[in-house]
Amino acid sequence: MPSYKGIDVRDVLDSRNVISDIEAEFSAIFERDDTEIRGDGILDISRNGDLSIRIYSFGFLALELTSENGIIKSTPVIDKNKGIILTYGLRDCLFWWDIKDFKIDEIEDKYRLKNLSREIWIDRKTMLPVKQKVYLEDDRELMFYYENPENAGDIWYPSKIRVEFSKYSLTLNFKEMSFFPRDLTRGQQLQSLLQNHLLYLP
Repeated sequence: MPSYKGIDVRDVLDSRNVISDIEAEFSAIFERDDTEIRGDGILDISRNGDLSIRIYSFGFLALELTSENGIIKSTPVIDKNKGIILTYGLRDCLFWWDIKDFKIDEIEDKYRLKNLSREIWIDRKTMLPVKQKVYLEDDRELMFYYENPENAGDIWYPSKIRVEFSKYSLTLNFKEMSFFPRDLTRGQQLQSLLQNHLLYLP
């Protein structure tokens, strides 16, 4: 695990702002009341919220969803709550560092960052999120819980995320995750990440 001793949490958040796109492979468990649906998926999501996701169950395509400029399309059609989880939910939980105009509190071994729309708790040692709360316009809340730090090369991320919204929950276990900085060559990407403390080399 990387050590961020002596590094300001704001600098860590700023360093991750070079990332504009995330690709991932995952297993998923949807739960509502006593109903459970399992599947495996692939995801490509941008910082602006545009995304493409496919979820397979027993080897068959069970869901294909895209979101572009706020327009959501899915096959089959899904209800509004699932749509919120798979669009706003995935964007906010994966790009957790993209928070503006926040205040910081230190609570035991965590930082709590809070603004008008979000609260996020970050482990002071690993600088990775522990949980997050997102306030929606209709006074409802999205909750995220983060576990199991893993690394993609030298970039660390939570490999297990649980999303809770209304009567639904979604648990994601990420098998692979790749991060892509914006408008940079591969060599420039690595140099930028190193300079911004995103890569940790022992």
